[in-house]
Formats: sequence, structure tokens, C-alpha cells
Amino acid sequence: MEKSGLLSLNPQQREAAEQIEGPVLILAGAGTGKTRVVTTRIAAMLYNSIRPENILAVTFTNKAANEMQERVAGMVEPGMAEGCTICTFHSLCVRILRTCIERLGYKKNFTIYTQSDQIGLLRRIIVRKAGKEENLDAKLANTLISQAKNTDTPISDRDDALIKDVYDTYQRELKSLNAVDFDDLLILAVRGLEQNDDIRSEWQRRFRYIMVDEFQDTNNLQMRLLRQIVGEGEHNICVVGDDDQSIYGWRGADITNILDFERFFPNPKVVKLEENYRSCNRILRLANSVIRNNRERREKTLFSAKGEGEKIRVVAMPDAETEADWVVANILEGNRIHRRPWNDFAILFRMNTQSRIMEERLRESEVPYKVIGGQSFYERREVKDILGYLCLFLNHDDDISLLRVVGTPPRGIGQGTMGLATQFSIDHQLSIYEAMNDLEFLSTLTNRAQNAIGEFTDFINKYSDVAHTDSANYAAMTEELIKEIDYYEFLKRQCKSGDEFDNRRQNVYELLEGMHAHTAKSRKGLRGFLDGVSLMQDKDDDLNEETQGVSLITMHASKGLEFPVCHMVGVEDGILPHSRSVDEGNLDEERRLMYVGITRAMEELTITWCHSRRRWGDQLPCQPSSFFKEFSKDEIIETDHETLDNEPMDQATADDYFAKMREMLADG
Repeated sequence: MEKSGLLSLNPQQREAAEQIEGPVLILAGAGTGKTRVVTTRIAAMLYNSIRPENILAVTFTNKAANEMQERVAGMVEPGMAEGCTICTFHSLCVRILRTCIERLGYKKNFTIYTQSDQIGLLRRIIVRKAGKEENLDAKLANTLISQAKNTDTPISDRDDALIKDVYDTYQRELKSLNAVDFDDLLILAVRGLEQNDDIRSEWQRRFRYIMVDEFQDTNNLQMRLLRQIVGEGEHNICVVGDDDQSIYGWRGADITNILDFERFFPNPKVVKLEENYRSCNRILRLANSVIRNNRERREKTLFSAKGEGEKIRVVAMPDAETEADWVVANILEGNRIHRRPWNDFAILFRMNTQSRIMEERLRESEVPYKVIGGQSFYERREVKDILGYLCLFLNHDDDISLLRVVGTPPRGIGQGTMGLATQFSIDHQLSIYEAMNDLEFLSTLTNRAQNAIGEFTDFINKYSDVAHTDSANYAAMTEELIKEIDYYEFLKRQCKSGDEFDNRRQNVYELLEGMHAHTAKSRKGLRGFLDGVSLMQDKDDDLNEETQGVSLITMHASKGLEFPVCHMVGVEDGILPHSRSVDEGNLDEERRLMYVGITRAMEELTITWCHSRRRWGDQLPCQPSSFFKEFSKDEIIETDHETLDNEPMDQATADDYFAKMREMLADG
């Protein structure tokens, strides 16, 4: 049994791995070695002569499934794990549907539509339903349809009758094409099992031992699927998760699946994994002090054998600019003086909008960085829309920018017209803008199209003179542009929720704020600003998760990751907890998000907040996060930027500093 790794587990982990029969709930706190327990448990089953084809382990990503498969194979004799099914929910559903989809009105050789296939089909349907001159967003329609399917909410509940019509047509055409999308895989698999006793019995006979990873992230449909496969009577199901890390309620995850596990599978064996292998005890005690304030949770208390560690600094900053400067300086010191590699550092934030100023300061200081699980600020759609206009004002021959903005927002120039303009420009070796001003081309169009194009080119010309004047206030010009095209109203129509609109609108304000800051310190005008943006985008092209650099990451995207040194920034009321979540009664999920953020730190954690911050274009006062009141005072040092700035360096630190400086100079 040594090969399975049981002897390397702590007592609680071993108890979880050895409990093979019956329903089992493993409550795996942050950093408690969950994956090791899951893989060792599968190995233990194999060594207990359970047939591999009777074992099913389900997780959420292909990456996690592949990692689990490899680790199990490495723990047992060669070939012993072959036949185990370790896969994602979607992959499991495909296997089920291959045995029963004909009973649901599809052919057995159905096609699975990827996201690009879905959007292409929706785009064609929207053109048919709304006309070529309409510029409706197929991606938005796809998101709304996916939400409706995952939450089992009729799409007719929305005010937009067009979306309902598009949805109905989309489903009919998918079926006529003998195709399903990813959401349909789950819906149809559940329907196939619920409606066919023989199919359900067949899968129940096959999978006698079932494991589910990240159980706190399951939704209602996934729970229905599991209950159909597990069946009545003997419940050999083991789920692994942490209700304290359930942070995807907005995406359909249902925390009651783990909180009410006994209601679905009576009398389970419950094992708590509380020994953390990631963080120092001060960090864990801080996390414990926050999360215990959630009323609906399963009690667990993290502890570590890694020692006490440093106290957590909670630092008040005057504003976001000072906060960014200080955090980057802190990281530079850690790298240059303490020789920490860039990958040791992470900057965590609640909202994507907070990354812009951090990206700028890191670039100015020549600190390598990477944006994990999200787009770089200047790659976001709404930012690229505004930049597209500015690039076109400076260079009318920029075809890419013109094609981006001509229908943003719609102005009566449809895809058909732009297709003709593009072809004319190719045939006559012109830019598209020149084609749109060419009398020969215009003569081929309707009067309506000619007038729309004339208004557009006049609009571009009107702003071009200001854009080419280096001394002009191009930030103010951009504000006027946004107002004239009513961009915020257009943006609102493209967003699937009020939360998304708030974030995207704030990104535009952040862009304007960056432009105002640039005008104050540079005389290079709009061209200089756009050149700087281009340099940042060139940098982004080379970034991936393997790149060496400081990690910029939202707290949602940080789940499952760990970093020796973490800076949590902008931890203020209205941001964390987010104002919309408070209004909607989701404070517990915000507290879980704070818990996830804290438990990413391994050795050092600094939390900063600002007395004032620009929101919606105005400098507004801020209050520290209400979660600070829940912090254990024994684990933190509360201070402010001015105190840290004026703090004298003690002799030992000074000696160490100068020794490191001499070392660096000698190395150079």
C-alpha cells in the first residue's frame, strides 16, 4: 500500500483516502493538500481490488483532469489505472449522450458546437431577424442564452423580444444541424438519464465509486446529473470541496449543494482537512478570523506547521496613485535587496478596473509582469473601442481601427456596405477611408448609405485637427467624443448585467484618467500617448503564465494559486465588499472572496486601501473595508503611507541594505 502514498498523508488526509464505501464529504480547506488526497484515494481503491472501470472522478477543467490522471498513474503499478474515468462534467455528458441522444430526437453522430461555431450561427440568425444594418452583438446573445440554460431561467423573462426570437431560432437550427452546444451537453444528459430507466441503470452499474472535485462550484444541473448516476440505496460517492471558497455564485454555482450534502446523500462520513501546507500561521489566523463571521458554513479552522511568520500590514494610502507607486517600490525592494524572483510577487485586486494604474507603474519601473486569468487593461473591448477612434483621428488610413469603430455604435453603415468598401479599396489599392470618399464607389450605393458614410467621414475629420495638435487637451477631446457618440448607452446595451456595465464603464474612466495624467506630464500629445499604449501592447503579446514576472490577478482568478508575497490592493467598502453584492444580500460570498485572497499568501501579506479614489471621473472619498473590523488585531499592523515613509531604518536593516547594495555593485 506504500505505493499509493497513504503513509505520506497526515491523519485526516489518510482517513479521507481510506474511507472508500458510502457517502463521504471531504471538507478541504485552502492549501490542505486536496489533490493529493483525491489521487491517493483513487489509488487506494485500485489496491483494494475495485475494478478501474467502476471508478469515476469528475472535475471542472481538462487541465485538472489530466493532472489527476497522471498522478494516479504514477502512484500505482503500470497499467493498473487504465480504465478509470477521470474527466470533466462536459466530457462525461458526451459519453452519456452517445448512448441515449437518439431518444431525445438527435442522431447518434451529433456535432458539438464550439463557442466560435455558436457565435457564427447566432450572427447569421441576428442578420436575418434584425437586418444587415443592425449591429447587434452575437457574443452578448450567446452569453444570455448560456445563462438562461445554466440557471434554467426562461429567456422570455428578459424585456428584449429579439433575444427570445433569436434563442428559439438558434435552438431549432442547432437541432436541425444535429448539433449541440456545451450547455446542451449537460441539459440533454440529465434529460436522457431522468427519462430513460434502462440508460440510467446502465450508468449506475458502470460507475459504482464516484468522486467529485471542487464540489462547492457545482450548479443545480450538475447535482441532478450526479444524483441520477449515483442512484438510490448504496451511495459510494465522495465529494471534495470547501464552502469557504465558494465564490462563483454569480456564475450559477449553488453553495447549498455542499452545505446540504446530507439532504441529498444521508449519513455521510465527514472529514475535515485543516492542516495548511501553504501559509504561515498569522496569515491563516487572519483568514479564520474573517470567515468565521459567515453564518452558513461548515466549521473548520486552518493551521500550519510552517511557523508564525510576519504580521500582516494593513496600510492606508492617500490615493490610488500613491498606492501603486508604493506597492511597486515595495516589490522592487524585495527583488533587488532581498533577491526574490519576480514570480514570488502577486498583486491581487477585486475588480479588473484596478489593474490599469498598476500596469502603468510596473512598466514605468521596468518590472516584468503578467496578467493572469484576464486581459491586460489596454486589450479590453471598451478600451480598444476608444483607442480605435483616436488612432483613426491620427491616421485615416488605419483600416483596422476604421472597421472597429464604424459600427461602434451603429450609425446606419451595415456589414454589407463595409464589405463593398473593403473590396473597392483592395481593387483600387486605397485605404477603406479613401474608398468611402471616392465618388465612383459612392455612386454604387443607395442615398441612405451615401448619407451615412458622409456623416461618418465628416465626424472623423472634425476631430482630426484637434488630434494632430500636440498642445491640445486630447483627454478633454476624448470625453467630448464619448459624449457625442453616446458611448455609455451603447456599452450598456452590450453588457449582460449591471455589474458588467459598471466595470466596463469604469475601465473607460480609467483610460481617461490615464490620458489626463499623461497630458499633465508630457508634451508629446495624443501621438505620444498612443505610442506608449502600443509599447504596452507589444509587451503583452509575449506574456503567458510561464513568463517570469509579477502576477496581476483578480481574487476570483487567484483561487487555487499561491505566491510567497502578496499585495491585496484597493480593499475598500464598495470594492470589497462590492456595493452591488451588499445591495443584493451577497455579503457572505464577498467575505469568502476576502478569505480566498488572504489564503493565497505563503509568507508575506500586505493589504492596502485608499482615503480617496477616482470613480466615474470624480475624486471620491473612500472608507476601509468593513471586513477590517473582523480582523484579529493580534495578526496585523495598521499603519499609513506617511508613517512608513518617515519611519527611520533600524541599524540591522541599514547594514543589510548596504551589504546587499555592495553585493549588487560587485556583481555588476
